[in-house]
Amino acid sequence: MLRCIYRSPWLGTQGLSGVLPLGLREAHSAAQGLLAVQKARGLFKEFFPERGTKTELPELFDRGTGGKFPQTIYCGFDPTADSLHVGHLLALLGLFHFQRAGHNVIALVGGATARLGDPSGRTKEREALDAERVHSNARALSQGLKALAANHQQLFANGRTWGSFTVLDNSAWYQKQDLVDFLAAVAGHFRMGTLLSRLSVQARLKSSEGMSLAEFLYQVLQAYDFYYLFQHYGCRVQLGGSDQLGNIMSGYEFIHKLTGEDVFGISVPLITSTTGAKLGKSAGNAVWLNRDKTSPFELYQFFLRQPDDLVERYLKLFTFLPLPEIDHIMQLHVTEPEKRGPQKRLAAEVTKLVHGQEGLASAKRCTQALYHSSIDALEVMSDQELKELFKEASFSELVLDPGTSVLDTCRKANAIPDGPRGYRMITEGGVSINHRQVTNPESVLVVGQHILKNGLSLLKIGKRNFYIIKWLRL
Repeated sequence: MLRCIYRSPWLGTQGLSGVLPLGLREAHSAAQGLLAVQKARGLFKEFFPERGTKTELPELFDRGTGGKFPQTIYCGFDPTADSLHVGHLLALLGLFHFQRAGHNVIALVGGATARLGDPSGRTKEREALDAERVHSNARALSQGLKALAANHQQLFANGRTWGSFTVLDNSAWYQKQDLVDFLAAVAGHFRMGTLLSRLSVQARLKSSEGMSLAEFLYQVLQAYDFYYLFQHYGCRVQLGGSDQLGNIMSGYEFIHKLTGEDVFGISVPLITSTTGAKLGKSAGNAVWLNRDKTSPFELYQFFLRQPDDLVERYLKLFTFLPLPEIDHIMQLHVTEPEKRGPQKRLAAEVTKLVHGQEGLASAKRCTQALYHSSIDALEVMSDQELKELFKEASFSELVLDPGTSVLDTCRKANAIPDGPRGYRMITEGGVSINHRQVTNPESVLVVGQHILKNGLSLLKIGKRNFYIIKWLRL
């Protein structure tokens, strides 16, 4: 069923290299073509349908060939958790690139479809979520999408007129539907043979678990979503992960059958771990975009740790940096690989998009405090940042009495055992406060040395055990 998916033949003379003359910035997309630029970056992977439509997909976005401007593009996000994760970022970046080119985009939260569970790319059925949990997750996802869109608008403006960014929830139209009326109006337009032929369905039917009717009907509801957005918002393009092509095809066939109009699908690549597993909640390797789940520091470090053989591709996928600038960054990296310039730029760009300027500053403070033993960084860190940085650390609030010693502090924080053994741990150099080793148990704590300006102390016992102390009544 995927034979009609094609590798774009209309990339022009530049092919897939995407290398543009130095000095041209984002304006190059208008001349070269929005789709071709993103294809060259690797963000847009496949397009559907290939040909035979009254207006082909590239022409849809070309003002010069009669394309209507602006177009509306959507992508769906099912609230199976209360946060987006890095695996969702490429679809969001795809929407943002369309928005930057002046088109209107819709992020559709699947407040209804999440209760069925999308079988695409899965070997077994998702764990069922009750209506209250899905509703709560949908609210959280909507807030997360709006926060990302706000960061994008505020921090990545390029001086051009952008399209709108709208967040919708498909429960808004499904909760008004009567089941029998819906099936009578919609289900008759789908052929069982076609639905059964989808690769995602075939794989599940051949598995030992099989496939539930709820999962099987998921593609019908996703197709109806596309139809609803086409009818009410003039949406002609659906964006999705490469595992969504079967569902996108169902939407195309449904809309074309009902209206005679053509709509289109664009896939973005799936991001995988070093083992080849898809990044996400189900695989247990999600890097979340919600600060409560993954701190700005952890997100920053995830991208900072990317290997040299991936970093150029990720700069093209996860950032808005023009291709010539990425080429320049990589050329500098050849001469100074020890500086890890591409990784630092990648981590900074993504963290700023997800957590804003303050989130990026927090990630850099944490990096300095942890890996460069920076007292200056520790002194300006908040309680929240310290807790995020030292997730396994014990957090204590202690009253600073006159004459409080190093030994008193360690014992009140339950950091050392009572008796001679705990005393020896200090004298033998096993204890440090704020990255400074202390060897005299009777030393009285000094504000500005043992206690930072922010009223905190970072106590480390041995190599790995951290204790955060917040001092009261300073």
